[in-house]
Amino acid sequence: MSPRTTAEIPTSRYDRVAQRSADCVITGYSTSFGWATRMLDEPVRTHVRSIYALVRIADETVDDPDPTFPVAERSRLLEDLAAEAARAVAGARSTNLVVQAYALTARRCGIGPELLDPFFASMRADLAVSRHDEASLAEYVHGSAEVVGLMCLRVFLGGDDAAFARLAPAASALGAAFQKVNFLRDLAEDHDELGRTYFPGLEIEEFGDAERDRLLDDIDTDLAQAADAIPHLPTSSRRAVTAAHGFYSALSRRLRATPAQQIRRTRVRVPDHEKAVIVARALLGARR
Repeated sequence: MSPRTTAEIPTSRYDRVAQRSADCVITGYSTSFGWATRMLDEPVRTHVRSIYALVRIADETVDDPDPTFPVAERSRLLEDLAAEAARAVAGARSTNLVVQAYALTARRCGIGPELLDPFFASMRADLAVSRHDEASLAEYVHGSAEVVGLMCLRVFLGGDDAAFARLAPAASALGAAFQKVNFLRDLAEDHDELGRTYFPGLEIEEFGDAERDRLLDDIDTDLAQAADAIPHLPTSSRRAVTAAHGFYSALSRRLRATPAQQIRRTRVRVPDHEKAVIVARALLGARR
């Protein structure tokens, strides 16, 4: 008799409600990522959405632009969230539905503190660091994005440690590319509303096309590394990752075609009709 799969493990009503709460978070906060996760097979979809929900709640805690929300209170709430997540992953039941959903995924998919702890370290950095050097940016991107890619890879591979070791560099590269694209298109909001500059040495008033292209060259290198690994993913996740990669590749192209000073003022987006084409191509490619 074969071992029971993740999909066959029964959950309580409370656990099912917790997982549905993660769906509410992704619906409320994300368009591109929400589109991509619809293409995941179950139970992968539920697990990835549960990861996203915790990440998003932590991110909103540190990034809410409300000037009356003091840093000390943000820090207290973030530490409470980190401690609650650690307890829940260790086996405790959480009254925070998003934390409960994440803990179910972490326990079932082998996501340990080596991935969660760096994430919260990067969230703490957002409350304390307004400008990064090369070393602090690399550490920040690892914790805020690369580990999230690695969490998702744990879900995709269902406990295949050998495949995880092979594909981990590509998953990290994809997470890094997503994060750096967001840094570039959120340049104005990060600087003007949150008082942060992520790219080392970047002076926002002097930001020009040459620097834009240098940053995008680095992003495109990460995207290329990630693309090479996508065919090696299980079919349960390959379509969705192809679509997500396509969304961010399209963003990179649009950013490269946008004057640097316009990026400084306007958030570049991929229109819905172009997203629909990317999704269709991902679905067609999966059938070949």
